[in-house]
Amino acid sequence: MHRLQDYRETFLTYLKENATHKEPTQLYEPINYILELGGKRMRPILTLMGCELFGTDYKKALPAAMAVEVFHNFSLVHDDIMDDAPLRRGKTTVHEKWDVNTGILSGDAMLINAYQYLAQYDAKMLKELLVLFNTTALQVCEGQQYDVDFEVRDDVTLEEYLQMIAFKTSVLVAAALQMGAIVGGASAKDQEAIYAFGKNLGIAFQLQDDYLDAFGDPESFGKQVGGDIIENKKTYLYIIAMQNAKGEDKKSLQQLFSLQPEDSQTKIETVKAIFEKSGAVTAILDAVEEYTQLAFEQLKHINVSDNRKDALLAFGKSLMTRRV
Repeated sequence: MHRLQDYRETFLTYLKENATHKEPTQLYEPINYILELGGKRMRPILTLMGCELFGTDYKKALPAAMAVEVFHNFSLVHDDIMDDAPLRRGKTTVHEKWDVNTGILSGDAMLINAYQYLAQYDAKMLKELLVLFNTTALQVCEGQQYDVDFEVRDDVTLEEYLQMIAFKTSVLVAAALQMGAIVGGASAKDQEAIYAFGKNLGIAFQLQDDYLDAFGDPESFGKQVGGDIIENKKTYLYIIAMQNAKGEDKKSLQQLFSLQPEDSQTKIETVKAIFEKSGAVTAILDAVEEYTQLAFEQLKHINVSDNRKDALLAFGKSLMTRRV
C-alpha cells in the first residue's frame, strides 16, 4: 500500500489534468473553483485505497475516485445554497461568488460529469458501480431532506439524527471505499465489510464535524464556526444537551433554537456554554471514538493480510484527532 500523500498527489494531478476550460465559462469556472478549493480529499483517497487493498493498481480507480469527488462537491454547492452559507473551506461559496442560479446550474453539470467518469469502465464493472452510486446518491438526497426537516422539529431523536447523518455523509464514504473495491476485484463479502468500515468511519467523521462546527478554530476549520447553531440544526450536541440540561439551561436552549437573532455571536456563545455544561461535548467525543472503533472491527473481516490494512487503520485514527 502507498502513503496517503501518494494517493493525494496522484489524485490532485488527475484532477488538474481533467479540469474543464471551455465555454460557457460562467458554467465551468464555478466547477473548477469548487474542485480546486482544497479540502481533505478523503473520499477519492479512500476509493484509491479500496482498490489497492485488493492487489490492483490504484490508478485504475482514478475515474471512480473522480466521480465520487465531483458528486461530493456538487452536493456541497447545493447544500451551501440551501444553508445560505458564506464560506466553504475558508473561501467564498459558489453562490456568493457568482449567484444562486449559477450555483444550481453548475452543480447540475457536476452531477452529469460524475456519471461521465464512471462511463469509462467496461459494461460489467459499470453496472456494479452504477447500482451502488445511484443508491448512494439518492440516500444523500434523503439525508439532506431529513436535515432540512429537522430544523423545524423539536422532537428529533438521537436515532433519527444518526440515520440522517448516515445518509447525508457516511454512505458516500462507504460507497467510495466499495467503488474502489469493485475496481480492485474484491469479493462480495469483502465489499460488504469495507462498506461497513466506511459507513461507521463516516458517522465518526460527521460527529467530529458537528463538534468542530461549534468548537473548531475558525482559521483551520475553513467554515463559519457556529453555523449549525445559527441555522438551528438539531445536531448530536443539541439533542444530548436537551436530554441532559436542566431548568433555565434547557428553557434557554429551546428558546434560542427557535430564533435567528441579528446578534448571532451571543447566541453561539450561550449555546456552546450549555453544550459544555450538559455533558454534550464529552458525549459527542466519546461517540466519535465509539464509531471509529466499530469501523476498525470491520477491517478484521476483510480477507487480505493485516499489513495491507495498516493504511486504512492509520487513516481512521487521523480522523479522530483532526481539527479541520
